[in-house]
Parts: sequence; C-alpha cells; structure tokens
Amino acid sequence: MQIELLETFLDLMETKSFNRTAERLGVTQSTVSGRVKALETALDRRLFTRSRAGTEPTAAGLRFLDPARALRREWNEARRAVRNVGAFDRALRIGIQMDLAATQAGPGAPIGAWVSEFREVLPETSFYVELDYSQQMCLDVLSGEMDFAVLFSPRHLPDLHYEPVGAVTYRMVSTHAGRRDEVVPERYIFANYCPAFDKAHRRLLPGFGGAPIASGQNAAVCGLLTSLGGSAYVLEESAQDLVASGLCRFVADMEPIQQEVYAAVHLRQRHAHPHKKLLAIVRRHFAAARQA
Repeated sequence: MQIELLETFLDLMETKSFNRTAERLGVTQSTVSGRVKALETALDRRLFTRSRAGTEPTAAGLRFLDPARALRREWNEARRAVRNVGAFDRALRIGIQMDLAATQAGPGAPIGAWVSEFREVLPETSFYVELDYSQQMCLDVLSGEMDFAVLFSPRHLPDLHYEPVGAVTYRMVSTHAGRRDEVVPERYIFANYCPAFDKAHRRLLPGFGGAPIASGQNAAVCGLLTSLGGSAYVLEESAQDLVASGLCRFVADMEPIQQEVYAAVHLRQRHAHPHKKLLAIVRRHFAAARQA
C-alpha cells in the first residue's frame, strides 16, 4: 500500500473536504479522489460518503482510522531507521518550541546545553533538533516524524502523551510607558505566542488584540521593539536584556504572564528508556532556572 493513500485518508478524516485536503497536500482534487478510490478498492470497503452537506466517513472509515494512524507511524519510523543507518545505534528527532531557543532557551541555559546532556546520557544516539510551533510538533509526534517535543500547547490527539516540565515567564516592557495607563494600542506590539498566552493576555489587556503590529515569536517581538519602539510582552530574559540596555523599562503595574511548558511523546513511547532520560534533563533545566 502506498503511504500517500494513508496520508490522504487521514487528512480527509480531519478536513471532511476533498477540496481542503487537496490544498493541504498540494495536489488536485481528482488526485485526492483517485487515492481514496484506490484505498477503498484495496480494502473492499467504502470509506467516505459525499453529499451536498459535505464529506463524512462511513462506519468502515471510522474503524480504519486508528489502524491507519498506526500504519503511518510504523512507516515513518521504518523510513527514518533505514535512512539514519550509520555509526549510531539510533536516531532521535527532537522538537523544541521556538521561544525556548530564541535567546537562552527560556529555562536558563543555551539550547546547546540541553543537547549536550542528551548526548551524555545517550552516547550511541544521533540527534536532529528542530525548532517549530506546538501544533506542527504535535502532528509530527503523532505521525512518527518526531520522537520527543518540548512545547507550549498540547493538542489533544489520540495516542499523544504530555507531561508538564516547567514554565517560562513573559514580562511587559516599553520604550515609552512606565505604567499601564501609558500603554496605548497604536504603539503596542501584540505578541500571540500560543492560545494559553493569548487568553491570559486578553484578560489583562482587553481590546489590544487589534494592535497594528503582531508576531508569534519572541525574537521577532524584541526586534520590532528595538527598531520601532512601543510596548510588548517578551520573555523574562529578553525583558531583562532590553531594560539593561537602556532601550526599555518594565511596565510596573502589568503582571507577568506564566506560560506552562510540556513534553510530548507518543503514548507507546512514554515509558521508553531514552524518552525518560530526555524528560528528566528538560525538567532539571527548568527547575534550575526557577531556583536561580
């Protein structure tokens, strides 16, 4: 069975739209239809029904969903295992939220310190480290494209397991405002780092979501502050640097926003020896940063 058939089936189960799946996979709608037809022929069952109301899975389609996820994961793991044959016993792909590697990695040490300890405890393992956003990392862990991720926003998908590992703090700084009543929307840079942060932010600053400039990455927000001036929430460490440079000052009466951080693994790997070691290292770094 071609892996493209599984990918198309799984995407269609999510979108419930042949057009949307074609857009997401970068193929034509006729290609999506052909792949679904080929899969239905191989299984000798109809997997979807199409009507004016939309596309819905049949009973057979619903029953095939979990096996299809498992097959895709097995294929991706097998492909990576063959591709990474070399001097190491295994290869692990690690995903890290962008803001945790933007400056000093949030938990108090450069990202290289994490990877250095990973290599110490797993010397026979090679590592590929990728910086990304939570949603994509969750999908990659689910599909087998990624083994271990440290992220902000757990996405509750089947077969994913999350554990809290710590938190990072965002502080508001400004080039011109020292208090909340001096912060104005027209000079505000709206930081939308993740859904949980956005919810807390809207509670503290209702009506500021329509600011003229916005970004979802700490480094970009810091760069915008440096170039354009204004007010924004940035990582604690970045805030300290901006204040120490004389460019910004803390907005005294704006409370910090705490962002929880989680480790994500596939459910069947939650007790695996390598993953438990990686989890312990990440937790230790966050604990050390909290005590500093």
